[in-house]
Amino acid sequence: MEPIEVIFYIEGLSNDRKALESSIEQTVEALKGEKGIEIKDVYVGEIVEDPENDLLPYSGMIEARIRGPFEVLVDLAIRYAPAAIDLVSTDSIEIPAEHLTKILGGVSYLMGQLIDKFGPLAAYPKLEELPEPHVGYSREEIESMIIDDRMVLYRFVIEAYGEDEKQVEKDLKKALSYEGCKINKFVMQLQDENKETGRKLFLVAAELISSVETAFQLTGKYAPVAISVVEPEIVDLNPPEIQGVLTDLAGFAHELVTRPIKAKALEKANTSFKLTR
Repeated sequence: MEPIEVIFYIEGLSNDRKALESSIEQTVEALKGEKGIEIKDVYVGEIVEDPENDLLPYSGMIEARIRGPFEVLVDLAIRYAPAAIDLVSTDSIEIPAEHLTKILGGVSYLMGQLIDKFGPLAAYPKLEELPEPHVGYSREEIESMIIDDRMVLYRFVIEAYGEDEKQVEKDLKKALSYEGCKINKFVMQLQDENKETGRKLFLVAAELISSVETAFQLTGKYAPVAISVVEPEIVDLNPPEIQGVLTDLAGFAHELVTRPIKAKALEKANTSFKLTR
């Protein structure tokens, strides 16, 4: 697999200029120490102060030009949570299904850690307003989606909670369809039940067909306990898809790690509103 070249724009925010300068220096050193990549160039912008921002008045930006394998860049996009990513490379890449499975497993592990710490990512409109999705496709239909529509067939196992099994199943099917998946198989199994609250834990296994970008999005949002790419044997990603995958994962990570900051800003805004009414 040919290396890919990208530019990471890593944003830093703080209420203390010295602390931000130190944090940016540490981030640059950490990037330079990463294995498996080549740091082509790093530019650190000046610290900017916004007097109107009482919570986090200081901001800074690291612009890092990085060259490395797709799987390493996926890992970095999650761990460094850049505010934006530009893809420099213009070539497509090919990934064996077995290798793609390992990459998705790494995404699930890293995003699972962030979700455990900062809360869930998956959010949907009112699911009762969405139509019931079709489940089950013929071999000919699956082959057409894989060959003609460049989709991937994969198996996906997650944990789900709820009180009513039928409602959980109905909501999950609608959610997966809303994400852009075709559902070929869907099985639920009760794992545990809290007798006091009636809350149940289900293990959900689904065989899904979707674009490779959607497969990465689902993995990032749900952090499945297991995932396996079945077909095709070789998955090709073009530049827009590479850009999309890296941007999506960085965006998910950025959304989670900045939640405490946003919560403090909202709390302060609400407090100020109450005091000045």
